[in-house]
Amino acid sequence: MDGRPARYDAAADDYMTMFGDRVDDPATATLLEVLGDVRVTRVLDAPCGEGRVARELARRGAYVSGVDLSAVLLDRARAVEASDPLGIQYVLADVSSSGALRGMRVDAVVCNFGLSDIDDLDGALETFRRVLDAAGMFVFSILHPCFPGVESLASSSWPPGGYFQEGWWRADAAESDLRRAVGSNHRTLSTYLNALRRHGFALEEFAEPPPSREWPVNPVPMFLVGRCRVS
Repeated sequence: MDGRPARYDAAADDYMTMFGDRVDDPATATLLEVLGDVRVTRVLDAPCGEGRVARELARRGAYVSGVDLSAVLLDRARAVEASDPLGIQYVLADVSSSGALRGMRVDAVVCNFGLSDIDDLDGALETFRRVLDAAGMFVFSILHPCFPGVESLASSSWPPGGYFQEGWWRADAAESDLRRAVGSNHRTLSTYLNALRRHGFALEEFAEPPPSREWPVNPVPMFLVGRCRVS
């Protein structure tokens, strides 16, 4: 933590407007399905944002910790916890830092739409692997890295230079577009898969949930959900 505001601090309102407290969007719903029964399970939600997934996990019987780099989003998560306690512990930390979450042990880590917001993928995966007990699960959802975008409806998951141009970028879209506000780290599918393997995660299941039925164009692969086990 270097004291600089997180990218999502200034975009918290847009983020809350986009997602609210819903967990029934295709990617999040599939992530929860792939994760399975979490009763009496220690789960880390990373990054947790304003806590919408953390709260759903707690309602399903998990012992939940949430971690995020955005103090603004965490303040909102803690305010909800104070008014409607679910026993969730929220931690302000950079999961890619070598000292992050020292001493924490969990049975599962969930990362909903978070990997593309993390600049240091290897650092984050190292932390996730360290906090997971033997046979622990890592479940994630991302905007499909092969997604080409749909005209003005949804920006591509990769920069204007194309799929093979990896790195952080900011979309040229409407001011309210979250990808313009906070940017994104584009990585190829092979980069994600090789990073998971390198950090000791064995792939168990992949899913590509289709867009919502009200999506006004022909379905394209927009989301990717995966479940891994500590190997």
